[in-house]
Amino acid sequence: MNKETKEAIRYLGYGKHAVDDHVYAMLDECFRELADVAQKRIIYRIFELSREKDGSLRIGKMHIVSKNLSKNMKGCSEVIVLGATLGVGVDMLMKRYSLTDMARAVICQAAAAAMLEEFLDEKQREIAEKLAGEGKYLRPRFSPGYGDFGIEHQGVLLAMLDAAKTIGLTMTDGCMLTPMKSVTAVIGVSETEAPCHIKGCELCDKTDCIYRRNEEC
Repeated sequence: MNKETKEAIRYLGYGKHAVDDHVYAMLDECFRELADVAQKRIIYRIFELSREKDGSLRIGKMHIVSKNLSKNMKGCSEVIVLGATLGVGVDMLMKRYSLTDMARAVICQAAAAAMLEEFLDEKQREIAEKLAGEGKYLRPRFSPGYGDFGIEHQGVLLAMLDAAKTIGLTMTDGCMLTPMKSVTAVIGVSETEAPCHIKGCELCDKTDCIYRRNEEC
């Protein structure tokens, strides 16, 4: 089983329960369809990171009060701000299935989420390899809405990236990204190497979550 399929099954909430052949077949079909319509795009920029006396953070001109993010950024002097999307074609595919085949729509949603995560992991590895040549190391990526990092910061991140023009990524009044299968995130950059998982579950204390990743990377 490849990583994308394993990730999609996790999103479907199976946990350690067995997955039947019908679900595997539908996942394979959805991944093929998604590959045909996805337009993967990413934009990232590096900003200076500073800490205020009260422990809050400044990334460029953005001010953030978040204990979780502050812990994630410990030892960092720079931050990568990124935005990524699978494009509007994926939205259209998922909308079509939501109107015609709800079971397939659910599986397609999970497959798209897994595809986006794999795309982000791949790009993060590329960035890490590039910065390693400069003696710099990455922390796990961290997105608005995770922990106490408020979702309202999403709009500022998009503005910092000029994401609407660069990759067609925008936000609704309710702070939801559009296209739907998109993400914004920050990644700490440090001159000190530390054990670093690309994924974020290791920073979450909800150990009974059915979506939790259990394996080491």
